[in-house]
Amino acid sequence: MKLKKNVKRVIILIFIIITIVVGAIIYFKYNDKEKVNEVKIVNEIKDYDYKLKENKPKKYKEMFEELKEILSSKNVDEEAYVKKISEMFIYDFYSLNDKVAKTDVGGVDFVYKEIIDNFLLNAEDTYYKYVESNIYNNRKQSLPTVSEVTIESVEKETYAYKEQNDEVAYKVKVSWSYTDDNFSDYQKEATLIFIHDKNKLSLVELQ
Repeated sequence: MKLKKNVKRVIILIFIIITIVVGAIIYFKYNDKEKVNEVKIVNEIKDYDYKLKENKPKKYKEMFEELKEILSSKNVDEEAYVKKISEMFIYDFYSLNDKVAKTDVGGVDFVYKEIIDNFLLNAEDTYYKYVESNIYNNRKQSLPTVSEVTIESVEKETYAYKEQNDEVAYKVKVSWSYTDDNFSDYQKEATLIFIHDKNKLSLVELQ
C-alpha cells in the first residue's frame, strides 16, 4: 500500500530535521574542542621569539619575567641567560601535571630549531608517552611537577653541530626535585648543552 503524499512529506521533514540536528551537534562539539585547545599568548620576548602561554603555572610566569629582564639589558649577561633558560627548560619539560596531552611537550621554546622534530618525537615516545588527555579538565592521572631547580655548574666549551662550530657553547649541569615524593624515582639530574643561534642560546643536546 502506497503512503499518502502528506505522510511522505512528514517523513521527509523529520529526516531533514534529524539531519540538521545531528549536523549542529557535530559542529558545536568541534568548535567547543577548538575553544578548549586555544591557548592565548600573554607575554613575549620578541627579539628572541620566546612566548608565554596563559596556561603556564605561576612559577613559570615569574621565571619568564626574570628572563625578560635579563634579555632587556643592553649588554646581556650570557651566563645569567643560560642559567635562567636551563631552569625554565627543566621546570617546563619535566613538569607533566600542567600538560593537556602527550603532544603538549614543554621547553620547546629553548630547543634548537634544527633538532625540534626529533626532540618532539623522542619526548612523545618516552617521557610524555603515558600522559593522558586533559582537554576537558577531567583527568584523574597523577603526574609530576618540578619543585626546585639547581644549577650545579656552567662551563664554556667548543661544540660542533654539522657544519657549525660554536667555540663558546655552554654546558650546564642541573639537578631538581619534585613537589611529590611519589615521583622521587623520576629523573632528577641532567646535562644541557646550548649553542649560539644568532642572538639566541638554543638547547642542542640533553643528556
